[in-house]
Amino acid sequence: MAHSVLFDQDQMYGTTSGHNDGLEFYQTQYANPAASTTGGVGVHGSADEFYASSYGTALPIVERSWLAAFGTGGFPNEAPLVEELGINFQHIKSKTLAVLNPFKPIDTEIYDDADMSGPLLFILVLGTFLLLSGKSQFGYIYGVGLLGTVGIWAILNLMSQGGIEVMRTASILGYCLLPIVFLGSIGLAVDLKSGQLAAVAALIPIAWCTYSSATMFVTVLSMSEQRLLVAYPIGLFYTSFALLTVF
Repeated sequence: MAHSVLFDQDQMYGTTSGHNDGLEFYQTQYANPAASTTGGVGVHGSADEFYASSYGTALPIVERSWLAAFGTGGFPNEAPLVEELGINFQHIKSKTLAVLNPFKPIDTEIYDDADMSGPLLFILVLGTFLLLSGKSQFGYIYGVGLLGTVGIWAILNLMSQGGIEVMRTASILGYCLLPIVFLGSIGLAVDLKSGQLAAVAALIPIAWCTYSSATMFVTVLSMSEQRLLVAYPIGLFYTSFALLTVF
């Protein structure tokens, strides 16, 4: 006699003794999650223990703060933010010292990168000094700097065989603007427009900037026989900044 699986519930759930219609049930190997979890820790323990047991290393600790973005914190082997932006403080220091001491032999390797962080800082400081002196010249500074850089870049590429990139040209011209920045700082305490003082105060920074910049371009482009031709447009460039600073 056939048994109905819909109504014979004892046989369906295997509660009858000695009769299971050939069905066998196997024990599972998985433990009860509720029984193996205590305080949020499963069969593998904490998250760190699970990561270590799975990958053989401990879970990396990531420092979550805005200071970590500017240092070596964060993910392992992650470069600092300043390095990803191309800011090399050692090159900034070397280029600044080369401007302050133009008679020292120049290491051409530091000019291989078009670092603009130093020039932008010098331009901002110069504009701030002029603003504190009662002269708002930010627009003229950026305008003269842009037009002068493009003009000198075109002249250097016409005169040299290898040529130079426009960003490297802007970098060298910007770093050599440092003596003009010193002139702007002097203008905070002294009136540079007074007679002969204006001429003396302007000529020294112009000569300093021109010599430093021309020396760098001549060294990088191997144009030692054309130093005067290189210095002439550069001198006009820095003369414009000196006039903005004095007057």
